[in-house]
Amino acid sequence: MRLCTQCGAPVRDADDFCGNCGTYLGWAAEPPAPQASADAAEERPGPVLPGRPEARRPLPSALDDEVVVGPPCPACGVANPPGRRFCRRCATPLRPGVSEARGRQARRRWRWRGDTSRWLRRLVAFAAGAVLLLAAIAFYPTALALVEDVRDKTSTPVAVGPTSTTATAEVPGHPAAAAVDGLSNRYWGATAVGDAVEFGFATPYRLLSVVVHTGAGVEERAFTGQARVAAMDMVVITADGGSRTVPLPLADRVGPQRVDTAVSGVVRIRLVVRAAAGQAQGRHIALGEVEFFRRP
Repeated sequence: MRLCTQCGAPVRDADDFCGNCGTYLGWAAEPPAPQASADAAEERPGPVLPGRPEARRPLPSALDDEVVVGPPCPACGVANPPGRRFCRRCATPLRPGVSEARGRQARRRWRWRGDTSRWLRRLVAFAAGAVLLLAAIAFYPTALALVEDVRDKTSTPVAVGPTSTTATAEVPGHPAAAAVDGLSNRYWGATAVGDAVEFGFATPYRLLSVVVHTGAGVEERAFTGQARVAAMDMVVITADGGSRTVPLPLADRVGPQRVDTAVSGVVRIRLVVRAAAGQAQGRHIALGEVEFFRRP
């Protein structure tokens, strides 16, 4: 038995490599003694470059006189005593399971790092999606209004008639229904400022515009013969129960006057008289005709 010069582990005399650290043991062999020479005494030692001798890796051989019982080397087939980590002839690792386990551990660490980056990418994607969702929620009303406005401007308005008409007050012979009968010589006669007329519709629709004819007729004499509506509030009631008030300022002149609107889900419209022109003793307020237009 001898000791490994690298790690100090005991090794056999016939071993070429240390079983503990795999160090080649041939470097520890004693160099042969130089033969005496007659001219040696006369020769002076000269400088020698330092270096380590290069020796060939020994090939497996059957010259080992000692019988060793143990697992064979997977590379050269030489038997090795139990407990060795490296082959005594070729230094092949005898416990590949250790290196495989270390490789698996390293791969697990690498996969873990990959999983971390994947989860980070997913987190970033989730955050970006959340930001887009919040932006969509925040800007949805504006975007919807823009889309509706484009549809309104590219659509051809269609007239829609009410299915019911009521009023808070009316002059005899001039009922509220006369304001939507399509005749220019008939009108709704309101008794005073503050009176209102309400129209109901069968199905909800999007109101695009309202056309109002103020006064008792289209001729100047008939128009100036009675007081005329000068301003109204249009209260729009929608299917969801909401309401919206749209002021309708009107000029004191003969002919139709159009006011554009953009209200969806309309089911009822109430017109409230807020001002009148041409009022005098014995006169009532005339509202000649009202027309409603929807989007197809």
